[in-house]
Amino acid sequence: MPIGQRFYKKVKVLVCIPARYGSTRFAGKVLARETGKFLIQHTWEKACGAKLADRVIIAADDEKVITAAKSFGAKCILTSTEHQSGTDRIAEAVKNIDCDIVVNLQADEPEIEPENIDKVAKLLLENPNEQMATLAAEFETAEQIANPNIVKVVVTNHGLRATSHGLIKAIYFSRSVIPYNRDKAGIGDISQYLRHVGIYAYRKDFLLKFTALEQTPLEKIEKLEQLRAVENGFGILVGKIKHTCDGIDTPQQYAEFVKKYKKGQKQK
Repeated sequence: MPIGQRFYKKVKVLVCIPARYGSTRFAGKVLARETGKFLIQHTWEKACGAKLADRVIIAADDEKVITAAKSFGAKCILTSTEHQSGTDRIAEAVKNIDCDIVVNLQADEPEIEPENIDKVAKLLLENPNEQMATLAAEFETAEQIANPNIVKVVVTNHGLRATSHGLIKAIYFSRSVIPYNRDKAGIGDISQYLRHVGIYAYRKDFLLKFTALEQTPLEKIEKLEQLRAVENGFGILVGKIKHTCDGIDTPQQYAEFVKKYKKGQKQK
């Protein structure tokens, strides 16, 4: 057995899916079931396909989600309804679980590729001195870059191949266009921009420390909790991936997913 595989077997990787029933833009979306499966079930099944995941759990805020999770065999933990973020919900769910690395996978990511879950976990597995990691992908259009609902990230070593001595790390996250190309009055060559993919990996001890910190000014302005880590001086590793899919925030996006899913089922 290769040395790397022996190393991974010794590390417990827990994927935790935070599920808030009362979504603002799409109430009860995690239990939407027009495909014949709950939305969160699709995400959970993708997480179970990750090779490095030793365990997959759901952290819920409502008994309805608990009941649904039991119906498809998922382990689900009921957490407080007072949490301000999915990360806080995860921290409560995992605090008494013996694990080393926690992957935060959003419940509304039914098209996440299991390989990307492995990739974000692998960033911490291969870099034992790092505490937090996330992913980013290239943009396809300038319109996506201009969209404030799509988060951008500026990183070190952009365009360069990271080495053990030059890991790619986040400099800043924003809903605005970053970097701003002065010569082009905003957006320049789209290859200069990276789209943040909202999946995270934390060492458990760091996760508990991170969620105990007060919200920071930039976090409040941008409504991006990863800026709390940046403002407190904690490095965030960034892994680059080729493809990404939009999460489901609205009924319209869910309808598009249902249509795509049913078309795929017919083709099987």
